[in-house]
Amino acid sequence: MDERLKKIVENSKNIVFFGGAGVSTESNIPDFRSEKGLYKAMNDYGRSPEEMLSHSFFRNHTETFFDYYKKNLIYRDAQPNKAHRALAKLEAQGKLKAIVTQNIDGLHQKAGSQTVHELHGSVMRNYCMKCHQFYDLDYIMDESHCRGGVPICPVCGGIIKPDVVLYEEPLDGDTMDRAISAIRKADTLIIGGTSLVVYPAAGFVHYFRGDTLVLINKQETSYDSHADLVIHDAIGKVMDMDEV
Repeated sequence: MDERLKKIVENSKNIVFFGGAGVSTESNIPDFRSEKGLYKAMNDYGRSPEEMLSHSFFRNHTETFFDYYKKNLIYRDAQPNKAHRALAKLEAQGKLKAIVTQNIDGLHQKAGSQTVHELHGSVMRNYCMKCHQFYDLDYIMDESHCRGGVPICPVCGGIIKPDVVLYEEPLDGDTMDRAISAIRKADTLIIGGTSLVVYPAAGFVHYFRGDTLVLINKQETSYDSHADLVIHDAIGKVMDMDEV
């Protein structure tokens, strides 16, 4: 771990980590806005990612939505990286009290983290829109459970929707409240792998009332001048605790 960050961690009792897509890029999951991100990738559908991942597109073009969703947002072979593992270790040590993430890949939990507030939901959870029965990722990826690529509930025949926040949909109120509460109580807030441009999530930094703000991101952010420590580097490299 970066020595400056290590000293801050040692002197903190209530750390909260707020992370974005950059946390998972080292697990070979592309982000949205970088040069190699989803927005820049070749799109065979002739539509923008924002449109294809919108609530209205899901409703009106469900088969095409799932074709795009399964090909571009599901990475079943992805494994937690050094950043995920470091955060799980800090939680086990009692230092880290919560993770607030914009990611939907479930890698924090796979690394062993327990308290994870998923602002944008998770690809690991899927629910029937009719009877609200929940299903895991394996179920919706199994074509034998689908009709035209659309997963169907075996209980009532309803369409199963990923439990992720699509464009045009609000963030879950309870999840937001838990995330904001955790950030307000923190003595140290570590922000990593996010450019802090996606709202309302990016605005959560304003709820921090603690002593130390740390920003770890490859590129500069508009909040750099407000931080006590800024590190422009890969977050896995900065937080590496695998040798500890």
